Amino acid sequence: MNALRLRSPVFSGIYHESDDVYEFAAFIAGKWIWKDEMIEVKSPIDLSVIGKVPRLGWEDIDHALDVAYSIGRWRIRDTPGWRRLEILERLASLMEEYRDDLVESLIINSGKTRGQAMGEVNASIDRLRRADLDARKIYGEYMPGDWDPTTLETEAVVRREPLGVVLAIIPFNYPLFDAVSKFTYSVVAGNAVVIKPPSADPIPILLFAKLVEEAGFPKEAFSVLTIPGKESNRLVSDWRIQAISFTGSSGTGRKVIQAAGIKQFIMELGGGDPAIILPDADLDFAAERVAAGIYSYAGQRCDAIKLVLVAEEAYREFRDRLVSQLSRVVVGDPRDEKTSMGPLISPESADEMMSSVEEAVKAGGRILYGGRRLGETYVEPTLIEMLDKNVLRSLRLYKEEVFAPVALITSFSNLDEAIELANGRSYGLDAAIFGHDIDQVRRLARFLEFGAIYINDMPRHGVGYYPFGGRKDSGIGREGVGYSIEYVTAYKTIIYNYREKGVWRYLAD
Repeated sequence: MNALRLRSPVFSGIYHESDDVYEFAAFIAGKWIWKDEMIEVKSPIDLSVIGKVPRLGWEDIDHALDVAYSIGRWRIRDTPGWRRLEILERLASLMEEYRDDLVESLIINSGKTRGQAMGEVNASIDRLRRADLDARKIYGEYMPGDWDPTTLETEAVVRREPLGVVLAIIPFNYPLFDAVSKFTYSVVAGNAVVIKPPSADPIPILLFAKLVEEAGFPKEAFSVLTIPGKESNRLVSDWRIQAISFTGSSGTGRKVIQAAGIKQFIMELGGGDPAIILPDADLDFAAERVAAGIYSYAGQRCDAIKLVLVAEEAYREFRDRLVSQLSRVVVGDPRDEKTSMGPLISPESADEMMSSVEEAVKAGGRILYGGRRLGETYVEPTLIEMLDKNVLRSLRLYKEEVFAPVALITSFSNLDEAIELANGRSYGLDAAIFGHDIDQVRRLARFLEFGAIYINDMPRHGVGYYPFGGRKDSGIGREGVGYSIEYVTAYKTIIYNYREKGVWRYLAD
């Protein structure tokens, strides 16, 4: 019997069952499309096939882009702003009504615990309902012309306009929320949206597409294109796409930019955040939050903690408390209520983690906790001590983002050393500081080269109420309520000439 069980009749028209496997349609410009060639979708829980989605060809993609560009971008732009918000509110209500199936899809297809899946659905609903805050950032400004001799007797209005068609490329780790977030800020601004879902877990996004249809969204302005990522170059480079919103690895993001050409980008890329523990930190609280930052969703988060830097005075005590916290993590089937950490998304992810752990141990690192593989997709949360800073800098776990529940821990003798170690990685998404000495905290906050600094908490982007995004290899632009708007809109300046019309009578010199 298929592990995935969808119970709401609203979704019954977008799939049929064959050999106890759900075969889904793709959503192209308001129509559900079935194809003979399908892509298998597996559950990371046990690697069983739980569904199939169409492998679309270029003729399907070309049709979706043609409709979006020629019709859809005008249909959504000509839908008044208040009505766009009304549609998004209706969509939020539908997600509430069909919450159980959305949660189910995230548990089975993404490997999330029930609590994590429920949290993602709730965050998605909240994101839709905060669209009115996005709308405020669309407002433009009036510019009088009398501040320069060359523009006397003129005036201008500077306004924001939608770019047209936004391509949203979604990662596997938050498939529903990232799809909802990118859809929301693109639609508030008046853009058509084309979503490229992750190959690993596209099912939550197809369910979302059905609810978008039910909410009465202009059908020509939305498509979900089920194609493998490696076949996306032609899509990202297409001239009909004016903006790309991408969340994923830095390496893939670089390839997208190279293939896409001149477009508007909002890119939330690799991370793997440092946590800095000061001598006066609440060590129990810090250990609990840092541990959660390491193992939450099996470390498969851009804002997961990968490097723990501890003041020498507190090192031994904090290290032992962090190990104690990690030892309490229950790894297992996310459907089990006792489980606190489920599987990695694929065996390849587990392979990468174990390889990086092996490299660190061979270089002299000491496993303080974890380090074992428990199944094809299951691993222990792992903490590796590396006190030699020169060796630490050479490790893959320091230089790259290993998307798994593994972190390095080391000590620092002064703030300059902590800053250098944190900034020495090529990533700059988030950093966490635990401590109460305001002078030390303020100095760290000033010199750390990251998009966001969390003080006395683990990094977590949540609904995006506070803007987030990276520096260096961690991205371009900012995700977040009211902040992403500027990357899916363009300024337009409209200048009115009233010379010799008697509108103004300026005093003579």
